Amino acid sequence: MNEKDAEKKIEILKSKINFHSKKYYVDNQPMVSDREFDRLMRELQQLEREFPQFFTADSPTQRVGSDISNQFQTRMHVFPMQSLGNVYSFEELADFLQRIKKNLPEKKIEYVIEQKIDGLSINLLYDNGFLQYALTRGNGIEGEDITPNVKTIRDIPLKIPYKSRIEIRGEIFLSHAEFSRLNEKRVQEGKSSFANPRNAAAGSVKLKSSLDTAKRHLNAIVYALGFSAENKFKTQKQFLEFLQENHFRINKNFTLVNSFAEMQKYCNEWDEKRFDLPFDIDGMVIKINSFVQQKELGSTAKSPRWAIAYKFQAEEAVTKLNKIEFQVGRTGAITPVAKLEPVHLSGTTVSNATLHNEDEILRLRIKIGDYVKVIKSGEIIPKVTEVVFEKRDGSEKDFAMITNCPICNSKLIRPEGEAIWRCPNVNCPAQIKKGIEHFVSRNAMDIKGMGSAIINLLVEKNLIRNVSEIYTFDYHILNQYEGFKEKSINNLINAVEESKEKPFAKVLFALGIRHIGAKIARIIAENFKSIDNLMATSTEEFLEIADLGEAIAESIHAYFQNAENVKLIKNLRQSGLNFETKIGEKSALNLEGLKFVLTGKLDKYSRNDLKEIIIKNGGDVISAISKNVDYLIAGENAGSKLQKAQKIESIRIIGEKEFEKMLEKNAPVNRKKLQIQADLFEN
Repeated sequence: MNEKDAEKKIEILKSKINFHSKKYYVDNQPMVSDREFDRLMRELQQLEREFPQFFTADSPTQRVGSDISNQFQTRMHVFPMQSLGNVYSFEELADFLQRIKKNLPEKKIEYVIEQKIDGLSINLLYDNGFLQYALTRGNGIEGEDITPNVKTIRDIPLKIPYKSRIEIRGEIFLSHAEFSRLNEKRVQEGKSSFANPRNAAAGSVKLKSSLDTAKRHLNAIVYALGFSAENKFKTQKQFLEFLQENHFRINKNFTLVNSFAEMQKYCNEWDEKRFDLPFDIDGMVIKINSFVQQKELGSTAKSPRWAIAYKFQAEEAVTKLNKIEFQVGRTGAITPVAKLEPVHLSGTTVSNATLHNEDEILRLRIKIGDYVKVIKSGEIIPKVTEVVFEKRDGSEKDFAMITNCPICNSKLIRPEGEAIWRCPNVNCPAQIKKGIEHFVSRNAMDIKGMGSAIINLLVEKNLIRNVSEIYTFDYHILNQYEGFKEKSINNLINAVEESKEKPFAKVLFALGIRHIGAKIARIIAENFKSIDNLMATSTEEFLEIADLGEAIAESIHAYFQNAENVKLIKNLRQSGLNFETKIGEKSALNLEGLKFVLTGKLDKYSRNDLKEIIIKNGGDVISAISKNVDYLIAGENAGSKLQKAQKIESIRIIGEKEFEKMLEKNAPVNRKKLQIQADLFEN
């Protein structure tokens, strides 16, 4: 692979990993299995090793997947909260053990094996015997403060006998019985059921009302030490015993082993018995028992070197494929879906499975009526893996790819070099629904109150036919439909009006042009200043701008060649949306080219608001401290980021007031070391 191809591949992998990381940690709607996610991550790691010139400090290989959703205040972990590396075979596990022996030569090594509970990681800080706060893993450095919700979980004591300051880590989860009860209740109420217990638990612990969280009957098991003011623990086994003595719920299904053979045997035992448990596990965690040896091995940027997760193979079942249906996405992508005889798999009933695209169906040689093997990949995504050919009896029918859109009947197209068929009709109702959902989303026009239920009604009743009609529709008409009250209608009207103030970059992203994400939209807005300039730019001129490649250039060119799209922009412009950087607007003048990192609890702004202000004024917000950072905006309880920034002379450390002065005066702020209580302790 040459340098140009490697750079392009690295950027594609980063984009994919960041997308799937958000779907898993923030949206609780994973779209790929853990195995597939790890495959992408390993491919990126390999390319970064081979082409180090394209490695960047903000690469997903260097950080923990973040579950920060901006719904809650964030707080620093006293001791960073990392994620475990994964292996999927005993060969990989043996390699991991060999690395440990190589780094701890001539030492007797004992391992603890514990069940890997499939839930939401939690960090509990106790001081003087009382629970002070409970945080999600977040990005590993800071997490969201969900203390009121966690206090409703009976497995988590609010007071313990131990008086010293200590961080205790564990997992919040739903039992199989509670998951079934919760889904039955949701179906009775006409709501969609949760896909699996992990998603349900993650959503439940982040509900706005702790009373609603309490109704979900969550459980918690603790198993790990973060920070400890006293250096009293020598081994993991001793720490588990301490947890039990202090009224925590631990998982008693753990053992000590000294050999790989014992380890393999214990993992196999629980692989067979895992579905007899009252909760989900997706593997086993192997840790070095000695805390001294753990400290000697240390950690990478993301994971400890002294622990690994051995992931079980996905459960498999055989069932009949009755038919293949087709879904239409926002950009017209046609996805075939297998409609199956319902089969019980990994604790849930599966009746649908993705088939990805026509090429995948042909590769598997699938026929309608075949018996197929289905796995719930990573206990999440149902997927057809192969056909059971010996079960064929001649009644099966050949698969034929549809030629017309299943929703609007438009002739499908398959762009050269792509595996996906697409509906080219921008007025296709399915695309309209998905397009409106994207347009009103938080990172686009952020029209609060316009959820999928309202969008479905508006499109199905033919009340709104494209996103421009969001701004011309008379929302008072909704009075005639059940469930709409005057207050909610007025709130929706106000949200629509407020969205007209969104900057050009947000509007550009909201249009949903293929390959134009939020970051690329900002780059385009900064360089072209208006939609008119963008429409008049040739592909060659477009490619002269860094970060904008051929695929983006071709996508934009194709978008503006469509008369319906040009008409849509005209209508949105008439409704008052911003399609240019306004004269007199500060925009890129104040913070252009400056990189910011945010840390600690801020008084005046939420993280998301401050990030938006910085981006609107031409700056960029990144997550990691390095010499490339210009400013650290530090709030209360700033931690390790502040300490790292203080060691780099070029980074200016400021507070919210100093930041506001930058906007007012358009002048750099002198470096100022803020006297902030870091609230950090050495372990």
